[in-house]
Amino acid sequence: HVQYVESGGGLVQPGGSLRLSCAASGFTFSRYSMNWYRRSPGKERELVAGTTSTGDITNYADSVKGRFTISRDNTKSTVYLQMTNLKPEDTAVYYCNAGIWGTGIRPFPSWGQGTQVTVVS
Repeated sequence: HVQYVESGGGLVQPGGSLRLSCAASGFTFSRYSMNWYRRSPGKERELVAGTTSTGDITNYADSVKGRFTISRDNTKSTVYLQMTNLKPEDTAVYYCNAGIWGTGIRPFPSWGQGTQVTVVS
């Protein structure tokens, strides 16, 4: 069955950096586009960044453009999110998932447990 295991979150000061990882299993990772999402308290889950199956095309929400970088290693079935210049509004639980950017289409219904990112002075 499909599983996602996110890691790398933590507590960081504004302006700091974190690198999130998401190890996926249960499907042929290299065939699927992958996205990072986040959910802040009281808000809907938000699409943050996405990459195509080969990693040649990436997309970002305007709120993170220029600060976050998505990448993937198909040999490890892992997708990464490098986050720099973090802001308090980036505080959220971060999730990865297979899917096509901007369409809401996700081939598998599973979600991982997410990883908490907290940005505070």
